[in-house]
Amino acid sequence: MNISVFCSAYSLDDRYTAPAAEFARLLGEGGHTLVWGGSHAGLMGLLADGVKAAGGRLVGVSVELLRHKAYQGADELITTRDLAERKAQLLMRADAVVVLVGGLGTLDEVTEVLELKKHALHDKPVIVLDTEGFYAGLRTQLERMDAEGFLPRPLGELIGFAQTPAEVFEQLKTAA
Repeated sequence: MNISVFCSAYSLDDRYTAPAAEFARLLGEGGHTLVWGGSHAGLMGLLADGVKAAGGRLVGVSVELLRHKAYQGADELITTRDLAERKAQLLMRADAVVVLVGGLGTLDEVTEVLELKKHALHDKPVIVLDTEGFYAGLRTQLERMDAEGFLPRPLGELIGFAQTPAEVFEQLKTAA
């Protein structure tokens, strides 16, 4: 399975890196391909290193303005002109999307993927690994949107939330 992962390019403390490393190990050992932002920096680099060490394949989708941070050990590295093209490539190459902790770029990526799914422009599973309750606020907001009629599809059809890396893979099996 090709799994696009949205996550931070910043270095983070162990409460965020340990679950990401476990996720990377499970992804690689499962024979999956990581499709990610193509960076060697921060959590992105940790994820790529972990997948590679566990025997997984790496497809990086970098962007011209961040070319200097491209991960050199990828099996395939694509460089896009801009962030919009990068997001399109990340989704196009994915069988599923997983969201780890991240900042504004990660939030932008996940909301765009959900907007496209809302309009039935894809039907790929989207799973959030909610490490340390990092996405509790997003989940609350999405639940309110659902409850108050702002979503044309039930929230559970758009996105899933997992507490552990193993739970992410269980949800992906169920969705497949």
